[in-house]
Amino acid sequence: MSEHVIEISNLSRRFGKKQALSDVSLSVPEGCVFGLVGENGAGKTTLLKHVLGFLKPQQGSVRVFGLDPVADPPGVLGRIGHLSENRDLPAWMTVRELIEFTRAFYPKWDPVYAEELRMMFELSLNQKVPTLSRGQLARAGLLVALAHRPPLLVLDEPSSGLDPVVRKDILDAIIRTVVEEGRTVLFSSHLLDEVQRVSDRIAILDQGKLLLTSPLDEVLVSHYQLTIRFLEPQPFFPQLTGALMWSGSGREWKIVCNGQKQELESELELMEAEILDQTAPTLEEIFVARMKSAQRASAQE
Repeated sequence: MSEHVIEISNLSRRFGKKQALSDVSLSVPEGCVFGLVGENGAGKTTLLKHVLGFLKPQQGSVRVFGLDPVADPPGVLGRIGHLSENRDLPAWMTVRELIEFTRAFYPKWDPVYAEELRMMFELSLNQKVPTLSRGQLARAGLLVALAHRPPLLVLDEPSSGLDPVVRKDILDAIIRTVVEEGRTVLFSSHLLDEVQRVSDRIAILDQGKLLLTSPLDEVLVSHYQLTIRFLEPQPFFPQLTGALMWSGSGREWKIVCNGQKQELESELELMEAEILDQTAPTLEEIFVARMKSAQRASAQE
């Protein structure tokens, strides 16, 4: 089997007039946490549905554990723990019945681990699913996703709408399952601080197109933020090599840049501009800068 648990090649998907995914290619290595980020409607959930075999590619291919998830659902889904954004758990069940019901589908279900998770997540066995809070639903969904110890977790916005305590519980569980057991996690999120905290690799989607896919460390190292002072006030920010986003007015501006630092510094020197400060941008600042750059490029086409 390939060292990549998931391999997506030139995947495209259209719903009517909307292009949900456009020629997306990415690979998820075994044992990593892979964060999928993008605005609402960027195509994150559509991509995850292809990985799970819920959607058949219109163009391109998807392989999970080397298998086609549409052609071989038992071979793929039996090895995946899935938590959907809408936490669609059976409303007529208690937590106890949910655990027993899910257990029947997985020969490798670990009842000791399931009970450990239930205690950690503070879930009552007799509580009915409809009475669970949003946070409790997320915890219950993660419990049944983890308890059969799947080699791959696919999580769609696992922290969406949750308070900080529940978000920490979920993130800690994700980190532990990877660190302790070498599992692979593919998750989508719009909470960039959390993606930065737990991810080994990331991909940025924008309107169905892949803007970037890379190890997180490389993304962070290759971007930088400068504070610049020009000799004379600038009515608008000049075009500079590698500048993705800028803010400010007059003589002093802040810019987020991507690589090409020597070229940028040479251009600033010619303009008699001074670099006052250099800092490392957060993943959220890099994401916003990339999105603004993509929007400008789209408007110019």
